[in-house]
Amino acid sequence: MAQKRVLMVVTSHAQITEGHPTGLWLSEFAEPYEIFKERGFAITVASIKGGYVPIDPRSLNEESKAKWPDAIRELEATPPLSEISAEGFDALFLPGGHGTMFDFPDDAVLQTRVREFVESDRVVAAVCHGPAGLVHVKLSSGEYLVKGKKVTSFTNEEERAVQLDPYMPFLLEDRLRENGAIFVAAPMWSNHVEVDGKLVTGQNPQSGEATAKKVSELLEAGS
Repeated sequence: MAQKRVLMVVTSHAQITEGHPTGLWLSEFAEPYEIFKERGFAITVASIKGGYVPIDPRSLNEESKAKWPDAIRELEATPPLSEISAEGFDALFLPGGHGTMFDFPDDAVLQTRVREFVESDRVVAAVCHGPAGLVHVKLSSGEYLVKGKKVTSFTNEEERAVQLDPYMPFLLEDRLRENGAIFVAAPMWSNHVEVDGKLVTGQNPQSGEATAKKVSELLEAGS
């Protein structure tokens, strides 16, 4: 059985407003990273701009540094996504963090990569705010990728609960619905994953491991 290859793409955006840092939510990257590593998958980590990946300081503490040193090391110097071809990968995984709301939605390279994975019938997954990388993607048909698809993401209710809704360029749940998604929300902070064919989405940081496990199941079922 050939080794499965996963491309993980993370945000490069470091602040919401002046003095309000953001970035990648560490657990949404590190937990899936560890699961993929345990399954023996080859993992490539890229970011939108390349270089050091900003980690949301609210997701980083001494405990997480001790728990995920290998994952954190991967974030010290990443290639830009523009240098990474979609060829040869079996799955694309988009972790969240509020940074993704600013650089994922309209990044042309990311939109192209997502479309390439979807249209070649490969697994595409995103968790929490990671679906910001799916929300504006159009397929070759001109239709939005999410149209008619069952998906989830960080919900309006969760965004308001963390009091960051006024600072977002849009609310992710609203935009997914506007672009035709069949949005499925669970109660706040539930471990909740939606699977529609080879599209896998998780609702919040509590859903990172379950999202990665579902990706692993799809990859192993297709071996």
